[in-house]
Amino acid sequence: MWGTATLILLLAFGMGFRDQTMLNMRGLGDQIAIVWGGQTTKAFEGYGVGRPIRLREADAWMLQNEIADIDIALPEYNRTYTVSNGEKRRSTQVGGVYTEYSDLRNIYEQEGGRWLNQNDMDERRRVLFIGNKLAEDLFGEEDPVGQTVMLNQTPFTVIGVMQEKIQNSSYSQRDQDRAFIPATTLSAMIGSDRINNILYLPKDPAYASETLDQVYEVMARKHQFDASDRDAIFVWDTNDFWSFINFLFYGINGFLALIGFFTLAVGGIGVANIMFVVVQERMLEIGVRRSTGARRHHIMAQFFLETFMIVGLGASFGYAIGWLLVQVTQNLPIQEFVGSPHFSPEVGMIAFIVLGFVGFASGLLPAWRASRLNIIDCLRG
Repeated sequence: MWGTATLILLLAFGMGFRDQTMLNMRGLGDQIAIVWGGQTTKAFEGYGVGRPIRLREADAWMLQNEIADIDIALPEYNRTYTVSNGEKRRSTQVGGVYTEYSDLRNIYEQEGGRWLNQNDMDERRRVLFIGNKLAEDLFGEEDPVGQTVMLNQTPFTVIGVMQEKIQNSSYSQRDQDRAFIPATTLSAMIGSDRINNILYLPKDPAYASETLDQVYEVMARKHQFDASDRDAIFVWDTNDFWSFINFLFYGINGFLALIGFFTLAVGGIGVANIMFVVVQERMLEIGVRRSTGARRHHIMAQFFLETFMIVGLGASFGYAIGWLLVQVTQNLPIQEFVGSPHFSPEVGMIAFIVLGFVGFASGLLPAWRASRLNIIDCLRG
């Protein structure tokens, strides 16, 4: 009973931790890759080492047009500005982005506001979309939408506030503290098309590594560096992280299941010992049954059934206790870090398989011994 409850609770925490980690990662974006300019470390066609590679907007469109395996590629500007509302001001990262950026980065607006649209891009409007924490810092309880803020000395109109989201990783600043304006507007403000990074989304994440190789080849032709020089540009492919996360949590959940298995195994040894005693105490019954025509497999089935009844009864109570403990721990103040444990079909199936194995192992030797007893010895007993 307690072994089953322990196994279920451990597995439920493992599953909750996995789901929370994946949820945190989705705050950055689902299966995207991010490209930054780097510095060459290999000589190439007369160029020496140490040459910086700087990205421009055209590089993003080139990747999208020349690599069929890329669904979409977007340039991103990033500049630090002081955003102020009257006496309240914050120094923050302001991103110059395109309309599709919100889908890649899972950025969505709160009710009453909107995200950047194509007219904002075409007309280079001075409009601003702000993170929910930045909105709170600048406006408190006041509605920011429609109000004017200053980016350094330039007025911008707030058009929307980001919905709160869980995000435990970023490459410049958490989105809740950032602001976003049209890429065309920021490009005009700085007088350059030099960008900070490129975001792209592979069409098929299963071939993300092949897509990455193509990115290096295309960028190498454009910027004239060796395609094998992985320091010329730096690519953070979150698909690699997803693969790592999957393997990591297979290991974590396997380890937790192993702990629960050993806990159940101790109980299984106890059941096996009990059944050995039962066999010893019922030798006369076994002898009578065998002498009246019962076969060995009948005796074996009888003791197997009794073993599984004991295990099944304890497991039923254990399932109930485990489920209750999972419900009780739902509201612990640890969700942001390790998630909420949850009783999933996967947890139930693993527990069932482990219980079946323990029940089989517990009943096998006692049942086998009972079926192999000598009839005469049993009757004498």
